[in-house]
Amino acid sequence: MIIVTGGAGFIGSAIVCRLNQRGLEDIIIVDHLGDSAKWKNLVALRFADYFDKTDFIAKLEGGYFADTIRAVFHMGACSSTTENNADYLLENNYRYTARLAQWQQAHRRVRFIYASSAATYGAGEQGYRDDEMGLHRLRPLNMYGYSKHLFDLLARRQGWLEHVVGLKYFNVYGPNEYHKGEMRSVINKAYPIVRDEGKIRLFHSYRSEYKDGEQRRDFIYVKDAVEMTLFFLEKPQINGIFNIGTGQPRTWNELATALFKAAGKPLDIEYIPMPEDLKEKYQYDTCADMGKLQAAGCRHACRDLESAVQEYVADYLQPQAYLASV
Repeated sequence: MIIVTGGAGFIGSAIVCRLNQRGLEDIIIVDHLGDSAKWKNLVALRFADYFDKTDFIAKLEGGYFADTIRAVFHMGACSSTTENNADYLLENNYRYTARLAQWQQAHRRVRFIYASSAATYGAGEQGYRDDEMGLHRLRPLNMYGYSKHLFDLLARRQGWLEHVVGLKYFNVYGPNEYHKGEMRSVINKAYPIVRDEGKIRLFHSYRSEYKDGEQRRDFIYVKDAVEMTLFFLEKPQINGIFNIGTGQPRTWNELATALFKAAGKPLDIEYIPMPEDLKEKYQYDTCADMGKLQAAGCRHACRDLESAVQEYVADYLQPQAYLASV
């Protein structure tokens, strides 16, 4: 049995979809649906059962699942970079993950793969190298990044990283992110405006070395992120922290150009002021160092930005479709 926490969410549901395509259906999805629309991500997927995250952790620690679990993909978290409730983030992103990891340490045969985040790198002063020994030098810019970073530090301190995998996802975009509100990718948020108004709005740059729209991000399509994630499922000898990105950063202007081309519209970019509370928390240039993952044997070739955006728009945004396992 495979557990996917956050299984109704963006990356989690994409993992379930890909597992289904590989013929795997003995999956338990763990999430907290509440009144969100992310239940729609589950409709086309095949899985054995669903548990709310609170019920699941109690059952897990109580021995309910006995020896039936083969792997845990822990993708569940509050992913809002603007969430200011530190207690909530620490309980949801740090403490819950710690409880799962502690359980896994008593059940070493279970593969445990958890989501960290590129937000842990902060402004990138220390680079974007997935080196466990340099974790203490990182300075996240927001509370979300810090909640993820805090668990990475705990996992290293406790020696858990010798037995588990932590994945630092960079700027993931693609189908099944519809429910994420303001945390959706710019592609998802901007497409209806590009379609209806023929315009996109990007932030001005406030650093002289970057022209407007020339700030860079390591954008990665969710399908590529999932393939890299599943690389670790059958490789229990490979553990530690790894970046999940393309290693090829692209500018916001390039992203906009790809989106307008996919939408069949002439390029029209309007640069707008950045909110004051974001200026000190903004990452101007992110690029995943992919050397460690490649050295581990992962040779997955990511789609280029243009072809991935074209697929996202044509196959998912225009028809308003979700990932389907068949």
